[in-house]
Amino acid sequence: MNYLFKLAENNYYYQLWKLIKSERKKQSYRVVFLMVISSISEVVSIGALLPFLGVISSPELVLEHELMKPLISYLEISNADQILLPVSIIFVSAIIIANSLRLLVSYLNYKLSYAVGADFSVDIYRLTLYQDYLSHLNRNSSEVINGVINKTTLVTRGVITPLLYLFSSVIMLIGILATLLLIDPLITLISILIIGFIYAIILFFTKNILKNNSEIISNKSNLMFKTLQEGMGAIRDVIIDNRQNFYCDVFKGADLPVRRASVINSFISVAPRYVVEAIGVTLIAVLAYFLTTQSESRELTIPVLGVMAMGAQRLLPIMQQIYASISTLRGTRKPLLDVMNFLNQTVNDDVLKPKSCRMKFNSFIELRSLSFQYTTDSPTILKNINLKLPKGSKVGIIGKTGSGKSTLADIIMGLIQPTSGSVLIDGKLLSKENIRDWHSIIAHVPQNIFLSDSSIIENVALGIPKDEIDFDRAIRAIKEASLSDFVSSLPEKHLTLVGEMGAHLSGGQRQRIGIARALYKRSKLIVFDEATSALDNETEKLITNTINQLSDRLTVLVISHKISTLESCNLILKLNDDSSISIIDYESLINN
Repeated sequence: MNYLFKLAENNYYYQLWKLIKSERKKQSYRVVFLMVISSISEVVSIGALLPFLGVISSPELVLEHELMKPLISYLEISNADQILLPVSIIFVSAIIIANSLRLLVSYLNYKLSYAVGADFSVDIYRLTLYQDYLSHLNRNSSEVINGVINKTTLVTRGVITPLLYLFSSVIMLIGILATLLLIDPLITLISILIIGFIYAIILFFTKNILKNNSEIISNKSNLMFKTLQEGMGAIRDVIIDNRQNFYCDVFKGADLPVRRASVINSFISVAPRYVVEAIGVTLIAVLAYFLTTQSESRELTIPVLGVMAMGAQRLLPIMQQIYASISTLRGTRKPLLDVMNFLNQTVNDDVLKPKSCRMKFNSFIELRSLSFQYTTDSPTILKNINLKLPKGSKVGIIGKTGSGKSTLADIIMGLIQPTSGSVLIDGKLLSKENIRDWHSIIAHVPQNIFLSDSSIIENVALGIPKDEIDFDRAIRAIKEASLSDFVSSLPEKHLTLVGEMGAHLSGGQRQRIGIARALYKRSKLIVFDEATSALDNETEKLITNTINQLSDRLTVLVISHKISTLESCNLILKLNDDSSISIIDYESLINN
């Protein structure tokens, strides 16, 4: 028994079941109950065929049958012709009910499977967004996009739907087989053994093909998304460098194997149907010959033969559905594992808690004995740093490329945890418990400002539903970011669309929207991470002036490799080659 429990726990589909929400599980129980009812209706419809054909071929025998006498007496039937209409109505009603229930079960199967797929997509996206910053740095975003959009669809179509149909088909199979075994056990057993053996042989020989195709579809689809993302993301360079063919060739090299593997999997799942149908028809013909030659009464033979034929007509598609479901499940095992890995991502409980706004920043930020390295094998980037940054100061951070300027800022912002040492805000340790409160009062303005394809004001209040934006506050932030003159010159003012990634704006305008976004948040600390490095000298000077005019209530960190950007900083941190930090002023920086 323990072995069976361990086997179940290690089963992919058992693990998948545990990841399904309780609401969906309750829905699945209702669907299973309906499957059982549908199976019973199938049995009734097949069973109703026997008296129907009996009435047509030999109505006198039906009148004399012991099981039919109560019904005949209740309906006050006196001759054979009178029984044809009620039996016909019963038979037709049974067929209509059975097929209606099958149609309903099919609809509910699809509805449930796609609802579960939608849950998985949302959960993967949510769990991924809540991962720490280092996790995002170590993961290719195309894998996440592929997981959310493509692989959850593969799991919906290739795992959840086939599992539901497999379960439904097995219930139907049991009911129909039980009926046929009662009518003719020998022929039914022989037929099932022959057809079952054919499907088993095909499954055995296609097992490795389906497994390999599953890995091809999973791995190559990742490459497809990566190529699409890189090609479109670097479109300016692609056009200038004439690299269209390169990206097309890489995409083609990934897309064709996926299509080829999908074709083979689809063919394997449907091909046996035609072989089995031919065998099924042959068996019915053999049964007809056997019954008509061996039976003394053809009146009894016709109803039995009709029931067996109808049973076979119902049975063969169900067995094909079972086979197709199993082969599809085998062909999507690798995407299933990828989706489950996404769904099993752990999230720190503290980041899910609502912000308490208990964090206060009234005096200083302190780094105490702080050191950092990305991995145990990588070099130390920051070593034994001790310093205090007063509130309201403008702090410049300068150093060579790769010296750790952005890493230092990320640690101060709480995006990265130091390897050793600590960060304190007004003497209070910055930890996982209060990191969200800290994030609520800080803002980051990077070199490349992300802009959505929406209006200026929606980009200033990025991530806030349009009907919840405080327009007065946003307009004030636009003014403080020295952007109001530009916005006033636009025909639609602050409702003007900026285009994808701010395609309709200049570099300086995009940077000012980034500053306005930070001001709209009412941040107490703003970090400018190489915010002016990609701008021309004139635009850089305008942005620098905007930064200099920010209220003294704000603490500003300016990361730059340009000395001129740091002119207004009253404290400059210089990152040295030995991973230490020197505190200097602007005049000393120029002299050196």
